[in-house]
Amino acid sequence: MIIRTIAYPRAALIGNPSDGYFGKTIAFVFRNYCAEVQLYETPELELLPAKRDNNVFHDIDALSADIELYGYYGGIRLLKAAVKKFNDYCKLNSIRLARKNFTMRYRSTIPNRLGLAGSSAIITAAMRALLAFYHVELDPARLANLVLATETEELNIPAGLQDRVAQAYNMPVFMDFDRDYMGEHGVGRYEAIEIPDDLKLYVAYRTDLAEGSEVLHSRLRDDFEAGVPQVIDAMHEWAQLTVEVKHALGARDFDRIPALLNRNFDLRCEVCGSAISAKNRRMVELARSTGASAKFTGSGGAIIGTYADEAMFRELSRVLGANRIDVIKPEIVSTGAAR
Repeated sequence: MIIRTIAYPRAALIGNPSDGYFGKTIAFVFRNYCAEVQLYETPELELLPAKRDNNVFHDIDALSADIELYGYYGGIRLLKAAVKKFNDYCKLNSIRLARKNFTMRYRSTIPNRLGLAGSSAIITAAMRALLAFYHVELDPARLANLVLATETEELNIPAGLQDRVAQAYNMPVFMDFDRDYMGEHGVGRYEAIEIPDDLKLYVAYRTDLAEGSEVLHSRLRDDFEAGVPQVIDAMHEWAQLTVEVKHALGARDFDRIPALLNRNFDLRCEVCGSAISAKNRRMVELARSTGASAKFTGSGGAIIGTYADEAMFRELSRVLGANRIDVIKPEIVSTGAAR
């Protein structure tokens, strides 16, 4: 029997990057792309490489192109870290695992290192496969914590909970990472919400901006922990923007949302200006030049925003396409637990 599990890319609608700093965010996953893991019982434990783990190249330029796209580390390290962290979790919680081995393989169509949570999608899918294989139950909030711990503790990737929560719940989620509540309960306050189909959203990205989120988060973390007033105030404002978008969604007051999304990015520029590349800024500027709103889906490389009508979407696609930027309409997932 082959176990197949999936996880989808995440788009932060509002509030990022405050999720790593006791703020509030709204995020969703969308099925235009996915990470899939296959797992089946075998005599030995084996993790099979995928395209991003390639070590044979046509020439030196092909090697350089591969590194620019995938970085120096492929997906096998994600699978290794997921398996180890899952085993550690089970031992810590006195969960006895059956003495059996498996082969695990993965594939991902999620654009890499572009703020769409592609790495955490692979880890989430791997965790789902391990849970199914060993018949272990884990609620979405705890699954999100386990995936985050895999990245931060095993792989030393600076990250917040937002990506993992949206992927674990597999639906749009309003997240409140209140410090006191998290300290007492170990998870945030998570509320499944609806993002209506008639809210016209787009996601756009360009592969030549693949850089990961480590640089921005490392600097922001230092400033936050140092209590820099501008950073502390920004975290509060991002949280308030999230609350306002939540209310606007509930009231179907879609006209309020574009300005709130734009402010989310403009505030990031005020706080993290030098950490935002010229190409990232340009992508936002190009989108806004068509009348659309625009902000990062994560920490750079991809943007999300609203558009007014199909004429604006066509213009958005034309302008961004002329600059090697792909544009999609996200197919928002709202089905709950994924297998």
